[in-house]
Amino acid sequence: MVKLIKSLSKKIGIDGAIAFTLLSRFIQSTGGVLTLIVIAKNLTKVEQGYYYTFGSILAIQIFFELGLSGIITQFVAHENANLIWNDKISFTGSIESSSRLSSLLRFTIKWFFVIAILLFLGLLASGYFFFGKFGKNDGSVEWQIPWVILSITTSLSLMVSPILAFFEGLGLVKEVAKVRFFQQIVQLSLVLLLFSLHFNLYSSPLAAILAFAIVPVWILLSSKIKLLTFIWHKIGEWHVNYRLEIFPFQWKIALSWISGYFIFQLFNPVLFATEGPIVAGQMGMTLTVLNAIFAIAFSWISTKVPLFSNLIAQNDYKQLDRLFNKTLLQSTILNVSTLVVFFCVIFLFRHFNIKISGKNFADRLLPYLPMLFMMIPIMLNHIIGAWGTYLRCHKKEPMLVQSLVIGLLCSVSTITLGKYFGAFGITFGYMILTIASFIWAYITFSAKKKEWHI
Repeated sequence: MVKLIKSLSKKIGIDGAIAFTLLSRFIQSTGGVLTLIVIAKNLTKVEQGYYYTFGSILAIQIFFELGLSGIITQFVAHENANLIWNDKISFTGSIESSSRLSSLLRFTIKWFFVIAILLFLGLLASGYFFFGKFGKNDGSVEWQIPWVILSITTSLSLMVSPILAFFEGLGLVKEVAKVRFFQQIVQLSLVLLLFSLHFNLYSSPLAAILAFAIVPVWILLSSKIKLLTFIWHKIGEWHVNYRLEIFPFQWKIALSWISGYFIFQLFNPVLFATEGPIVAGQMGMTLTVLNAIFAIAFSWISTKVPLFSNLIAQNDYKQLDRLFNKTLLQSTILNVSTLVVFFCVIFLFRHFNIKISGKNFADRLLPYLPMLFMMIPIMLNHIIGAWGTYLRCHKKEPMLVQSLVIGLLCSVSTITLGKYFGAFGITFGYMILTIASFIWAYITFSAKKKEWHI
């Protein structure tokens, strides 16, 4: 039976890293469904709007992180290709690569320590400004202290996330996935417990800060701290020059990520400000489910980044394309089939008026048409994201102009159509722009792949 499972997993592209990532995504998705239920049961529709708008504003961390974690993974993977590992905490090989790896680690820790402090101050200020201005008529909602806790947790997570990205670049994708899996279980258990104890808006912030502690404890109590120490002392005359090597790549990624904020994170704040927290809550709950579907399917792609980068470093483009095409097909089939199942489930809930704990769960989501307008971009963005990942593993960012243009147009579309047509206008405009982005991305992907693999 075990052999059969392993054989089947291999055929559909599930390795150890994907398995734990999928388990983590499964827990996240299952927990998301359970969380949706307890939110519908314990929070008012107004509180639900605050809950999901919290997440959209927390996403301004993009302006601080600026895509650097992903870049770190790729740079580390390129240096790691020249090293020979003796055991879990030491290696031999290129002295230059060893020194550059140490340089990357030192840069990572120092840079993100400063950025995390700036993020905390930025989150605190933006949250109090936004909710103080647009939530002034919801005096019964206690959002201030939960917001402070979330700001602290998000900042601490930003400080630790690049270390995990560093480990992934070293090929420890499976181990990192294990930690994230365990973290998901702990956070989900705490969220459900705290909601059942009626902590309401405090539930998620308290669960998040307790679950966060798992990562630093894992680093400190395992061999990982010895590995980091070993790499730290490998510094020599060779350094990674941030200004000449990382920044020319990062600023393009950063602008793409910032554009992504204006594409994906404006929906809730705009609806909160124009339609009120109830509609914002419907959008937030719908996006939570759809983003979970996207994340599960994209696990096939994201866990392959170190391998893609290694193959590129070795100029093995034939193997790269075979692996990428197979992975993209598998993940896209999963994405589409899961979206179809989700739509059918919501249809059945609404058609038969199915209730959970006496609450009509399906009414907490967007109506059919806006929901469909959001589902189509989830499918297309999966493929766009895969193409972008493939190209960025070459240490280049050819989709910058596209990201900027689509981000600008989406911002205008969301604000304008949201003001006059609400959720229907926002989602329809987003779908049309995503279709245009898909066509543009395909042209870029085909052209750059032909140009770089001569």
